Amino acid sequence: MANHKSSIKRIRQTNARRLHNRYYAKTARNAVRRFRALTDAAEARAALPQLSSMLDRLAGKKIIHKNKAANLKSKLAKQIARLG
Repeated sequence: MANHKSSIKRIRQTNARRLHNRYYAKTARNAVRRFRALTDAAEARAALPQLSSMLDRLAGKKIIHKNKAANLKSKLAKQIARLG
């Protein structure tokens, strides 16, 4: 265990941040999973803007990497094109 007050606080902060980031990353993964399960093109088109916005926000807060967000958005747009 750490001996300095500052390092004890840092451990507390890091743990809280890790849990917060993990929650939002998991929420995003579940949203992408639900989107990929969609079979109706109109429904997918309606859902894409909210999902894109969520991914952009997470990338802006550095919870996921900006390139990962861009890659996911690209793949999801391709999926809509495949649906019709």
